[in-house]
Amino acid sequence: MEALSQELIQELNCKISFTIPIFGGIPVPESAVVTWIIIAALAVICFIFTRNLKVIPETKRQIIIETAVDGMNGFFKGILGEEGKVFIPIIETMAIYIGFSNLIGIFGLVPPTKDLNVTAGLAIVSIFLIEYAGVKFKGTKKFIKGFAEPMAIVAPLNVLEIFIRPLSLCMRLFGNILGGFVVVELVKLIIPVIVPIPFNFYFDLFDGLIQAYVFVFLTSLFIKESIE
Repeated sequence: MEALSQELIQELNCKISFTIPIFGGIPVPESAVVTWIIIAALAVICFIFTRNLKVIPETKRQIIIETAVDGMNGFFKGILGEEGKVFIPIIETMAIYIGFSNLIGIFGLVPPTKDLNVTAGLAIVSIFLIEYAGVKFKGTKKFIKGFAEPMAIVAPLNVLEIFIRPLSLCMRLFGNILGGFVVVELVKLIIPVIVPIPFNFYFDLFDGLIQAYVFVFLTSLFIKESIE
């Protein structure tokens, strides 16, 4: 257990992969390096799937990618409505990034979402979209006035909610990914052979995709609420 405690403490600390020797040294965390790998992998996948596209699909590759894109667009449009469809591209981008970040552990790399800085950054982007949507569709005056609804006495609570939402999104994503790591390590201590494999597969694949879905689903709901 002591070894697990030490490993957990190390996981909570932001690991530095290397330092860029300028301006006194700029540390580059492991989560940033893995994110670069994910970006490169996604760029290659996009290049492969979007080559020689036709107006009328002629290959199974184009049919598959168009079906996937249409499915995602339809899902988020069903939540956000016609007014909120302008936010669909960035929400889909976040969903793909979080999904790949959570799945990267299958290939032996450390998921960037295990770094609290990464999940905090995603949460900040999410809350920015939510508040921007409110200002864009309601106007600044009506948006500010909305904090006093349904009565002025609840205004402090409504203001506090602006900070609670990103904290909730951040800790939910970070906590579930880190929790999966702890469970797998505990199973390895008790039964170190074969049995941890399905647990590891579950938390990297199934739970990782669920967390990506939950994050963007809640963000979409909050944007819809802000628009209304």
